[in-house]
Amino acid sequence: MTPEQTVAQTPAQALRRVLEHADASVRLRAVMAAGTTPDPGHVTTLVARCAVEPDFSVRELLTWALTRHPASATVPLVVDELRSPRAQARSQALHTLSKIRDGSAWPAITGALLTDPDDEVARAAWRAAVVLVPDDERGELARVLVTQLGRGDREVQLSLSRALIGLGEVMLPVLDQAASDPRMRPHAVATRRLWLDPDAGFELAVEEAKRVVALGDTAVEV
Repeated sequence: MTPEQTVAQTPAQALRRVLEHADASVRLRAVMAAGTTPDPGHVTTLVARCAVEPDFSVRELLTWALTRHPASATVPLVVDELRSPRAQARSQALHTLSKIRDGSAWPAITGALLTDPDDEVARAAWRAAVVLVPDDERGELARVLVTQLGRGDREVQLSLSRALIGLGEVMLPVLDQAASDPRMRPHAVATRRLWLDPDAGFELAVEEAKRVVALGDTAVEV
């Protein structure tokens, strides 16, 4: 036995070691235990693992485990991850903040994150922003979000439409103004249609938007 092996591990060190196990089911059980019995000493390890964990289910459980700890212990560390050069660290931190739902994190949701070139980071930022934004800043958030209209594939566009709709009526004037831009118009029209008829589904809203644009309608309103 080496001298290193004779030294007792701290709980945080033990958790970190298990979270490096090759078997995702082992990591999953470790995170479940960490969330079931919250320990402030585990927060740093859980946050750090979010940035590198390859398994989606484990990442989701990492977020759950962090929500089981006091926001005062988790939010500052999670916010620090928003400055990481690693896209997964930023996106998972944003996802976690949206689940913790602590308003003190709102100032950390910057325009750079809302327009992040990585689609998964941007989508996570949109979701977190809608959850955390103060009522008096919803209009300004809408103005930032509409700059992203027309971006990405259908999944990215649906995420943005949902975020805008989540802001409520405050986004409508900004959305209608954005529709004057030919690049943004189809997505703006589809978002407006989805706002009016949520049960229609995004695909139907997109097809209707294409019809509206093809006919050269001058107004988004119906």
